[in-house]
Amino acid sequence: MDDNMGSREGFKYNFTAAAATASDTSEQDGVIKEQDRLLPIANVGRIMKQTLPPNAKISKEAKETMQECVSEFISFVTGEASDKCHKEKRKTVNGDDICWALATLGFDDYAEPLKRYLHKYRELEGERANQNKANNTYENNIQNI
Repeated sequence: MDDNMGSREGFKYNFTAAAATASDTSEQDGVIKEQDRLLPIANVGRIMKQTLPPNAKISKEAKETMQECVSEFISFVTGEASDKCHKEKRKTVNGDDICWALATLGFDDYAEPLKRYLHKYRELEGERANQNKANNTYENNIQNI
């Protein structure tokens, strides 16, 4: 199989041959540049370094290999979530779709903690929105005095 090809549930997808977006008119031939397909290698290296002892070193080859793997993983999970959205006639992939895709693909060990994180994130966003609403009401009341 070609290095840029993957497959899932009976169909193949090509990471380097996708439709060009309207915002990227330089991509008329439909090929996604490698820098747009992969996570930044500096970010990948930084994440890898966090789990290693302070004096450990990471080879360029190890970073590049991990960069390919995590980019493939993200595309794989997102593709599964996108398929679900398409079947449900929705255009937006949300956090619940990603959690569902992880569980469907057998990554339950990741799906459950991500569900808990998503729940806490939404709680905090709700609190933040309520706080902003209260601040805006207070400021409007002061201005009307």
